[in-house]
Amino acid sequence: MIQSKLHSIGIPFLAGLAGAALWTTFFMASESPSPFPNELNSLPTRFSSQSAAMLPSQAPESFVGASQSSTGSVVFIKNFSGTDYRRYSMFDYFFGTTPSQQVSTGSGVIFSKDGYILTNAHVIDRAETIEVVHQKQTYKAKLVGIDKNTDIAVLKIEAQNLPEIKLGSSRTLQIGEWVLAVGNPFNLTSTVTAGIVSAKERQINILGGDFPLESFIQTDAPINPGNSGGALVNVRGELVGINTAILSRTGSYTGYGFAVPVDVAVKVAKDLIQHGEVQKAIPGVEVAEITPELAKEMNLKSLEGVVITRIVQKGAAEKAGLLKNDVITQIGDWTITGKGSFEEALSYYYPGEQVTFGYQRSGALDVVSLTLQNIEGGTGITKRIFYSSEILGASLESINALDKDRLKLTYGVKITSLTNGYLMDLGFRAGYVITHVNEMPAKDPKVLGPYLEKFSGRLLLEGVGPTGQPFTQSYQVR
Repeated sequence: MIQSKLHSIGIPFLAGLAGAALWTTFFMASESPSPFPNELNSLPTRFSSQSAAMLPSQAPESFVGASQSSTGSVVFIKNFSGTDYRRYSMFDYFFGTTPSQQVSTGSGVIFSKDGYILTNAHVIDRAETIEVVHQKQTYKAKLVGIDKNTDIAVLKIEAQNLPEIKLGSSRTLQIGEWVLAVGNPFNLTSTVTAGIVSAKERQINILGGDFPLESFIQTDAPINPGNSGGALVNVRGELVGINTAILSRTGSYTGYGFAVPVDVAVKVAKDLIQHGEVQKAIPGVEVAEITPELAKEMNLKSLEGVVITRIVQKGAAEKAGLLKNDVITQIGDWTITGKGSFEEALSYYYPGEQVTFGYQRSGALDVVSLTLQNIEGGTGITKRIFYSSEILGASLESINALDKDRLKLTYGVKITSLTNGYLMDLGFRAGYVITHVNEMPAKDPKVLGPYLEKFSGRLLLEGVGPTGQPFTQSYQVR
């Protein structure tokens, strides 16, 4: 009887165990945690090919070849940016210690055999001294140029026959293609991680500058603090991007990494090396993404493209006949899907180049040819006129043609960056434009800067704020 009962209980029990095992084997695998945590509302945290794409299911047997050909071209960067008084107290005085110098670190990529190095602008932000470490040898680095619009900077070290990285193509890089992130996270040199390209033309609204260019490559190759400025390479070890940011609540990697496309970075680097600044090509329009609400309002059948929200007077677009509310769908051979692709497509051109714009107006498609301009409204090479002052705690620059049109000004000096100093104490912020000083026109930052540094007495400043609101302020300066 007992044996019969055990038999009747045991069979269903064993059958249940078998069923549970089968369920675990076949179903649990499909419910493994996603490598992309649900953190799309997080704030981004800033840190310092040409052949067919390889799908995740076609992963190479190893990444050894790509790692070996790229790690030797990635360097360790140290940014010495002044003295840190925050951790210094009166007790340190009695024990003979002194305030320490602030040091931040990041990565860089050897761009040429003779010592040019690509990195992020924020990696060397406010640097007083920059050191580059390559293969255990330390070099003093010179800052060649910086572009906050793309977060790219170029350094130069005195060395020869360096292992320059092989260049790939970000334009032909495909979603799903395998990539490696090579850098120095947490001061751990020559670290390699792998993942795939998750998306392209991403905008995450982290860049500064007057013309921020955000068309990031999104990848799930793990990157962390210190990876900034490092290399994103394909399975052939070719550079396809410069690792720039992660999206995280914690400050460490949680699934989202972003890189500046290599084609953008290389164009910026060449401009900085040859001209000292990026030669920005301007079509003379401001554009916006097409949202479902805007598409409904404008009776558009697609969300592809960008809509023109403003036409710059005497700009290239106005001369070519483009109008407000036209939808730009094509630039040259580049299909415009949104603002990211619009900005990236323009970044490959120079002022003076002629390019075709495909656009839609009132449901009809058309094409127009226009000649791109520089930020001054011309078509030649531009050279910025600026003045940096530690006393003022600011960088001053003559306003460009776009600012003149937007703010309805004929001249002025713009505060392009601001730190603790004289102008901040007076209540100014970056973006303000000074048009008159003591009722005299302010046109040249190299005249205005020294004048403000030395002035004593009653000071009258006039101008406009970042959104065009006029101001007149009087100060007593000693």
